[in-house]
Amino acid sequence: MSTNAQKFPSQFPIPVDPRFPAHSGSPSGKVGPVSVRRPVRAASPEISKVGLSEICLSYRTQSGERLLALDHINLQVHAGEFVCIVGPSGCGKSTLLLLIAGLHQQTSGQILVDGKPVQGPGTDRIMIFQEHGLFPWLTVGQNVEFGMKMKGVPKAERQEKTRYYLRLVHLAKFEKSYIHQLSGGMRQRVAIARALATEPDVLLMDEPFGALDAQTRDLLHDELERIWSETGCTIIFVTHNVREAIRLGDRVVLMTFRPGRVKSEFPVELPRPRHLEDPNVARAAREILDELRDEINRSLEAEYNDGVKPRIKPGVEV
Repeated sequence: MSTNAQKFPSQFPIPVDPRFPAHSGSPSGKVGPVSVRRPVRAASPEISKVGLSEICLSYRTQSGERLLALDHINLQVHAGEFVCIVGPSGCGKSTLLLLIAGLHQQTSGQILVDGKPVQGPGTDRIMIFQEHGLFPWLTVGQNVEFGMKMKGVPKAERQEKTRYYLRLVHLAKFEKSYIHQLSGGMRQRVAIARALATEPDVLLMDEPFGALDAQTRDLLHDELERIWSETGCTIIFVTHNVREAIRLGDRVVLMTFRPGRVKSEFPVELPRPRHLEDPNVARAAREILDELRDEINRSLEAEYNDGVKPRIKPGVEV
């Protein structure tokens, strides 16, 4: 396995917001008497927020063959970091999030959060899917409140935090609305507010904006970046869109086609805020696409293994 240490440098110094130095901490904002965000604990330098060591996953197919889906994945994610994962379809990106969330068990290897083994789901790790999974019979406020209710948070505190997080995603006026009354982008913001209301340390996002139109997606990019800055949350974000990964991430991890391995890592040092139309974002995305294209060709060859081997040609956008 080769790891690409290439960086995408900034042409200008990165502006630092004094409220959120280096995105490594979290403001412990207050709403009345209720603390709505606990400070992020300073991790030991040798302990990553999320650590994956020699992760392998295999399963038996209907034909009885053993399929290796993930092969010796090693990945370290630091507290407060925004890491994006890209790769061809079927490489195991989403499966990797399920393992970190504790919703599935790896065949071998170890996943650590704050140095402790992941042994199942936990409120310190929340996953957001492309299908937002909101309850249509509950109001927006009740949806946001749901996770806290399951944790046994007192009603007054639940309501105060619900109002806070709805303001955070600019949906305060829709607290009494039902899900069918919202647009797709608004529903995704409700899902983000519901996840944040449980105050997770790690937010796992699986193609959360894939089904949205371009304008709504761009707005949610801005919202997510702002929320990440304000909460200090660690985010691991899976996407098929390489420009989206450059737009949002501190680092982009490229996975190979099945079995999924970490092929390359690309630290992104472009100044924030970024935009999808920025030439520097496009240039950085192109360099990743050059490597991704090889993996897409491998996936096509595996799919069309009858001798026909269609290939992605240079210059084709992914």
